[in-house]
Amino acid sequence: MIVRTVSRATMIGMIALAAPAQAELPEAARQMIDTALAAGDKTKIATVIELARKTWPDDAEEIAQIEGQWKKASAEKAALAEKKKEEEIRTAGLLDRWTGEGELGGFHSTGNSRMTGITAALSLMRQGIDWSHRLKGRFDFQRQDGVTSREKYFASYEPRWEFGENIFAYGLAQYDSDIFQGIDGRYALSGGLGYKVVDGDGVSLSVKAGPAYRVTDYTDGRTENSIAALAGLDFDWRVFDRLTLTQDTNAVAETGGQALVIVDSTSTTLNLVTGLDFKVTDKLRARMSYAIDYDSNPAVGALSTDTSTRASIVYGF
Repeated sequence: MIVRTVSRATMIGMIALAAPAQAELPEAARQMIDTALAAGDKTKIATVIELARKTWPDDAEEIAQIEGQWKKASAEKAALAEKKKEEEIRTAGLLDRWTGEGELGGFHSTGNSRMTGITAALSLMRQGIDWSHRLKGRFDFQRQDGVTSREKYFASYEPRWEFGENIFAYGLAQYDSDIFQGIDGRYALSGGLGYKVVDGDGVSLSVKAGPAYRVTDYTDGRTENSIAALAGLDFDWRVFDRLTLTQDTNAVAETGGQALVIVDSTSTTLNLVTGLDFKVTDKLRARMSYAIDYDSNPAVGALSTDTSTRASIVYGF
């Protein structure tokens, strides 16, 4: 019997010839994936890769390598963009990075004045990394036959510091005036904590509360200074792609007393605004809103509740 020895190199060659050759990804599949990658649409890329995986299951490993390289490159690109954005925010000047909206329209009011007039408002916001700043102003006016029958002002400034994932500290300086409600000027300062209850896609809800100090100048010459408590709520819900429901509430409950007089006096004011925003274009919106202003201790001869319905055009910038 003749025994033939086979070298190791020859044996490896025989095994390689016996094993099935690994097929390369077909040119059509590669072109399809490359075209999707060039377009840069993440949804389309994921769809094309999944389609290629099902169409050419024998090439799943190579397709997975392409997918892994794409995901790694996308993550690196996103991290670089985020780092660049953060640097731009940190180095921005005081007057940079402000956005806002201007509002102009008409209103109809009931309560201390029942009439129709014009309304104008301006809101500005600056969003930083940890800090944000909000400025708001509103003006309602009506004049007929040379007599002013509605003149109402409101302005506020609110800085916020977000020191947790959903927790923030706020400060608030607020001014309002409504001579037909008997208020020549009302000033409030407050600070406290807030919490983002919901901050998701299409729905946001935040609440805040803290102590406040308020000074009220009445049209009859009286002035009241009081320690107060402030509670606020801000709710936005994008009902449809172009329709958003907004709800803003600020309630200030005062409890004050005077030395040597055993009298407990309370005064509560409530400002409740509900609105619907319809997006016409990226910068233009139509807005309908209904507002309730309540004061539990109005000036002599004034009603405690005012309401106003507003229809306006809002331009974002």
